[in-house]
Amino acid sequence: MCKAFSGIATRTKIYWRFAMDSHNDIVKHFKLKDDEAGRLIPFEISPKNGDYLNPDEWVFKFDDGCPGWWKLSHEKMCWDAFKKWQRKLDGKLIRKKTVHPFRIRHPKIKPYHIRILREWDSVWVSVWDSVGDSVRDSVGDSVWDSVGASVRGSVWGSVGASVRGSVWDSVWDSVWGSVWDSVWAYVGSFFKLKRKEWKYTKGVKCKGYPFMSLVKLWEMGLVPSFDGKIWRLHGGKNAKVLFEISRKVLRKGGAG
Repeated sequence: MCKAFSGIATRTKIYWRFAMDSHNDIVKHFKLKDDEAGRLIPFEISPKNGDYLNPDEWVFKFDDGCPGWWKLSHEKMCWDAFKKWQRKLDGKLIRKKTVHPFRIRHPKIKPYHIRILREWDSVWVSVWDSVGDSVRDSVGDSVWDSVGASVRGSVWGSVGASVRGSVWDSVWDSVWGSVWDSVWAYVGSFFKLKRKEWKYTKGVKCKGYPFMSLVKLWEMGLVPSFDGKIWRLHGGKNAKVLFEISRKVLRKGGAG
């Protein structure tokens, strides 16, 4: 699978397009023809650690090998194109520290946190469990495939496994969807989009990011799960259950 940043190099020019990582798509888009062997050279520049939010080092590599005519000046052309791509990416990304909610000290649950949970319940219902679709489709397929997947992958493994360990195996199937939606909602907070660009969220009344209630909980070290009847807030090293409340009571304004 091609990675961002991807491009096609020739002896005189670099071809690339933002949010287009497939070399084949780039060739088709620019209607390039490889009449001479080795004339079109696919290449990639991607972070060595695979983390687009916190890259350790950007690395250049050929997709099919280095041609005999290649010079340092050709690689410089690739890096110059990369810098333009990076500026566009920076216009899409919110570069902030990735919070692993179970690695920070969680607060004592108070009415304030319950009110945020009530807001998240309302948002979650209004989008009909399509949080993931909203984030992925709003960001755009190509940008999501390379950058979004990197952000999601950096948090899901620890969060999903931790929450699963804190609930009964018999009910995991009923709560994992809500936990997964929490991950999606947090991941979406790393992207800069106008309110109207967030798809499938017309029922959410807010001016900014429609899933901000979840982000607030997450960045305080709290991750919610829901089994169809009971909302729970998990936190701490083992993602233990810190609070439980029925949806019926929550919607009536109970506990906060």
